[in-house]
Amino acid sequence: MTVQYAAIGISFTLLSHTVLAQHEITESNKDSSSLLSAFRNGKVEGHFRYFFMGTDNKKGLSDYHAHATGGGLSYTTAAFHRFRLGIGGFFIFNTGSSDLIKPDPVTQQPNRYEIGLFDIENRSNKNDIDRLEELYLSYSWKQNVVTLGKQIINTPFINPQDGRMRPTGVEGIWLKTKTENLEIDAGVLWGISPRSTVRWFNIGQSFGIYPQGVNISGKPSDYRSHINSKFIGLVGISYPISKQTKIQFWEQFTDQVFNTMLFQIDQRFSENEQQYYYASAQAIIQHSLKNGGNQNPDHTYMQKGNNALSVGARMGWKNKEQDISFNYTRITRHGRYLMPREWGRDPFFTFLPRERNDGFGDLNAWMLQYKKKFGKSGFQSKAGFGYYHLPDVLNTAFNKYGMPSYTQLNIDLQYHFKGLLNGAQAQLLYVYKGQKGNSYNNDKYVIHKVNASLFNLILNYRF
Repeated sequence: MTVQYAAIGISFTLLSHTVLAQHEITESNKDSSSLLSAFRNGKVEGHFRYFFMGTDNKKGLSDYHAHATGGGLSYTTAAFHRFRLGIGGFFIFNTGSSDLIKPDPVTQQPNRYEIGLFDIENRSNKNDIDRLEELYLSYSWKQNVVTLGKQIINTPFINPQDGRMRPTGVEGIWLKTKTENLEIDAGVLWGISPRSTVRWFNIGQSFGIYPQGVNISGKPSDYRSHINSKFIGLVGISYPISKQTKIQFWEQFTDQVFNTMLFQIDQRFSENEQQYYYASAQAIIQHSLKNGGNQNPDHTYMQKGNNALSVGARMGWKNKEQDISFNYTRITRHGRYLMPREWGRDPFFTFLPRERNDGFGDLNAWMLQYKKKFGKSGFQSKAGFGYYHLPDVLNTAFNKYGMPSYTQLNIDLQYHFKGLLNGAQAQLLYVYKGQKGNSYNNDKYVIHKVNASLFNLILNYRF
C-alpha cells in the first residue's frame, strides 16, 4: 500500500500547488516551454461516489446489503512539448454492510454482488481500500495520442465495466489515431487492475480473481495462478463506408491463451440524424492458443482446440429523445465463449447490467430495450427486458457457471443536477432475474443468479 498512499499523496500535493498557482501568475507561467508552467497549469479533477447495493434472494436464502463511500483525485499536467503526465487515485470505505464474509448457510455460496464494492481479495477489509489508478505519460500530435503507463481504456473486451465503485484499469502502451474517416486503437498491455480489487496483476495473474466456475468435465476450475501469459495485444479499426454505414473490426491476442476477433457493421437508414431506423450485425470468432494457458488440462483457462462463434443482430428506431431496439445473440455449439470477467463486460447486443453471458455455448438471447431522455430536464430513463435460453446447468461443457435459463428486467433512472448541485448525478437501478431453467432443487444454482431482485442507488459528484 506504500506506493498507493504515496501516489494519492502526490495527487493532493499537486492539487495544492495548482491552487496556489492561480495566485502566482507570472510571465514564466505563460511560457509553454516551461516545465513549471506545465505543472502549474495542469488540470485537477475530483470524484466523490456513494453506492448502495442490496440483493433480495429467494425466500430461505441469505439477503445482503452494502453501503460504500469513496473519493479520489486525478491530475493531468498541461502540454509540455506535446507531453502530458497524469496521476490519479481513489479510496473507498465500507460504511455499513451485512456480513459479506459468511457464506449462505443453505448453499455455502459466498456473496456475489455486494462484495464487489470493496476488495474481493480481502472480504474483511473495510477501511484500507485504496488504489493507484492512473500513472501515465502521453504524447499527442494532431488527432493522435499515445499513452504509456497505468490508464483506463474502453474496448469491446477490456473496458471499465463501471458497475461497482471503481472501473478496471490497465497498464501498457496505447495508441489512438484518427484521420478524416479512419479511427484506429491499438496497444500492448502487460498489467490489469480489475474492478473490486486494489492490486495490479500481470496478465497471467489476472485470470481467476473472480469465481472460476467449472471446467468442461464439471470439475471446479483451478486456473488461478496457473496461467502463463505475459501480454495482450489489441487492435481496433473503425471506418465509415458512408454517412449511413460504419464497420469496425477488433482483434485481441492474449499471449499463449486465446485469440478473439469481432466484426460489426452499423447501418442507419436515413440521412436525417434527428430521426432514423438503424440496424447492426456482429460476429465474434474465438480460438485457443497452444494449451489455452497451461499444458495441464486441470489448470488451463481454455481447453486446447476450443473454438467459439457468436453472432448478433440489432434493429431499432431513434430520435433526439427516444431509442427503442430489439437485440439478439447466438453463441453456437462450436464451444464455450470465454472472456475473463476481470477484464470487462460482454460486447453482446443483449447485455444487461448485473449479468454476463460469457462461459456459455449453445446460447440464444433476446432483449428489448427502450431509452428516453426528457428534454433538458437532466432526467433520463432506460428499461430492458431479456430472455436468455442457456444450456442445462448440468451441461458443464456449455455452462461454466451453473446458470439456469432466465429472464431479466432492468429499470434504470438517472438524473443530472443543475444549478447549485451542478456536477452531481443520481442513478437508481432495479434488476429482477426470474428462473426459467431447471435447478434440480439445488439452490446453489439459484442464489445470486435467479429469483432475485437487485437494488442499486448511486450518487456521484464530479468537479
